[in-house]
Amino acid sequence: MKKLINRPEDAVKDELEGVAAAHPDRLRVHIGPHFIVRADAPVQGKVAIISGGGSGHEPMHGGFVGMGMLDAACPGEVFTCPTPDQMLAATQAVDGGVGALHIVKNYTGDVMNFEMAAELLGDEGVEVEQVVIDDDVAVKDSLYTAGRRGVGATVLAEKICGAAAEQRRPLADVAGLCRKVNANARSMGVALTSCTVPMAGKPTFALGPDEMEIGVGIHGEPGRERRPLATAREIVEALTTAIVDDLPLKRGDHVLALVNGMGGTPLMELYVVYNELHKLLGGRGIAVARNLIGSYITALDMAGCSITLLRLDDELTALWDAPVNTIGLRWGA
Repeated sequence: MKKLINRPEDAVKDELEGVAAAHPDRLRVHIGPHFIVRADAPVQGKVAIISGGGSGHEPMHGGFVGMGMLDAACPGEVFTCPTPDQMLAATQAVDGGVGALHIVKNYTGDVMNFEMAAELLGDEGVEVEQVVIDDDVAVKDSLYTAGRRGVGATVLAEKICGAAAEQRRPLADVAGLCRKVNANARSMGVALTSCTVPMAGKPTFALGPDEMEIGVGIHGEPGRERRPLATAREIVEALTTAIVDDLPLKRGDHVLALVNGMGGTPLMELYVVYNELHKLLGGRGIAVARNLIGSYITALDMAGCSITLLRLDDELTALWDAPVNTIGLRWGA
């Protein structure tokens, strides 16, 4: 294992201290329990949006804390869900007095721990809505989940709900938008190599030099099938067909297309994938109205990518276009 770390057991703490040193104008970082909040938190009269999950998926979630997106993020250890006390403390730190939305990827530990935190917050009089994201069409009931996994749609939900919260929409509306995004988004990924968890010191799984895993999870969980390595065009066809059929999308629909790198994929390759995706959707009469290309929800150093499609309407498009200012996503501000 070759990684730019000190001790594996200190990697998350060292990372958070680096974030604090790099962005004191934007973020406040709390160590023990670990959480990140926007520098101007709490914002009174605004619904607070909190998310979190295991580390190793950066920039999600800490990179999306800031104006127009998250108020707080709770990073667990690598590929390990954060604890209820992290979520409790983070929500308390950003509570603006009008309730909080917890956006939770559908992994069993994350869902359970966020529910525990919400119960504790309810005892304190803080109203909390929890929305679980489960957009991965690859498999159901994976190693970490009951039901589908939450992946790329999480980033889209955080951006869209963050914009709605900045408009001072009430909690019920913001939570409703989160459910709307989840209902209209689907994702699927492919791995060309495994990732290596620092504490494990070796690859999570083995792929031969001429193999790929279709439908892999963001922790290295198995996907739908292992196949011989294919071209970008063939890979995009496999991922996109599964997504389009599951939503389903139809001719005349407009979508936001996210082509996401898994941490070890050059941007050049992601644009090759996007080119194939754009042509494929165009051939089916589906218009790509907005796009996002880059590494936004990663799996440490895994080579591969995922595709997320979100069916857009005027409301979702306007909220996507609204200003955002975070270290991982920024425009219009």
